Amino acid sequence: MSAKGKHRRPKQHRIARRLAFAGTGGAALALPLISATTAGAAVTQPAAAPAASTLARPAVQPAAQPAAEKAALSLTYSVVGGDTLSKIAADHSVSGGWQTLYADNRSVIGADPSVIRPGLKLRLGAAAKAAAARATSVTAAVVKPTATYANNLDGWIRESLDIMARHGIPGSYDGIHRNVMRESSGNPLAINNWDSNAAAGIPSKGLLQVIDPTFRAYHVPGTPMDSYDPVANITAACNYAAARYGSIDNVNGAY
Repeated sequence: MSAKGKHRRPKQHRIARRLAFAGTGGAALALPLISATTAGAAVTQPAAAPAASTLARPAVQPAAQPAAEKAALSLTYSVVGGDTLSKIAADHSVSGGWQTLYADNRSVIGADPSVIRPGLKLRLGAAAKAAAARATSVTAAVVKPTATYANNLDGWIRESLDIMARHGIPGSYDGIHRNVMRESSGNPLAINNWDSNAAAGIPSKGLLQVIDPTFRAYHVPGTPMDSYDPVANITAACNYAAARYGSIDNVNGAY
């Protein structure tokens, strides 16, 4: 072999030259080794390592909404036409019934709890149901108690008392009976066509002689919207008496 050939560097196989370490700084990435048995195969350039900034990261889940924050969303109610404090308190499970709702909002309602304007914002209290629960609830036009009541004055009073108890409205059998006998003698179709209310076009009606505006304002959910219905009349009248006098038991004359 000639002297010139002695100084020639041994020819390194192309594949062997590719077995270098690539990297920057102190970090190095070992490229894949190719065995001798695959030397004849086409060699492709290894893909560059992804930049650190593009590495996949676990998705960050949004923080759960605090329970107090969720509750706050359901603690305010905007009054709509036809609403009464009693209806709102029942629909939203306000602890303490309409009396608590009124006490909590007296500064915005004013002195008369029977007058609430559409658009008025009421605070419902911590026991209010979430709006989502209200949206999915099944609404019944009239829900009668499962108990059986006689279709007479005794049965009407007892049914009213059960409904009143569910809505936190005070009153006793004797208090209701005493006032019914004075106002209508137990006739659910009684109507007063001679006093000042009658002259104004809103005669007193039913067992406890309630005018239509008062009946609508103090109507209790679960009873018909009919002032001649004996149970609805008693319950609405007791609701009104509770607001004005504390209880129907405290009424001993015209009210």
